Amino acid sequence: MIIPEPGQKIEIQSYKHNGQLHRVWERTTVLKATRNILIGGNDRTLVTESDGRTWITREPAICYFHAKYWFNVIGMIRTTGLHYYCNIGSPFVFDEEALKYIDYDLDIKVFPDMTFTLLDEDEYAVHKEEMNYPNVVDSILHNHVEILKQWIRQRKGPFAPEFVDQWYERYLTYRT
Repeated sequence: MIIPEPGQKIEIQSYKHNGQLHRVWERTTVLKATRNILIGGNDRTLVTESDGRTWITREPAICYFHAKYWFNVIGMIRTTGLHYYCNIGSPFVFDEEALKYIDYDLDIKVFPDMTFTLLDEDEYAVHKEEMNYPNVVDSILHNHVEILKQWIRQRKGPFAPEFVDQWYERYLTYRT
């Protein structure tokens, strides 16, 4: 796997299980990258949906991707505090084109007080049926929902108290 350099601007592409492109984030700055982890930062980034609609993110965000866990985490820095949006999805891969992963519908929204809510269970059930998610994938995804909940409760990885602030400071050094 290619490993991007800190400061490099990359695109992030999420796909659905059936291979269809789901969503593209146009520009994220790589802050750290290894074979297993990619940490990126962005602010006011153009996002294109699969139907062509576009929108721009509203606040600075630090993104955490792992090559062994079936989730990624976006820490959004808002005036109301630090919010997290966690996508249940395949481990990431990176090629010459973009960072890529498969989005499996389930999401966890984490609030500044570290309470959280599991979202989109209905969407997951529909897509599981429509796209024939294998039982092994279903089992992995539900297992990783539980791992993610543990990380949130334990303030592990991107949920550690200073994680987003430290990486946001690094991100600011790359802004042009």
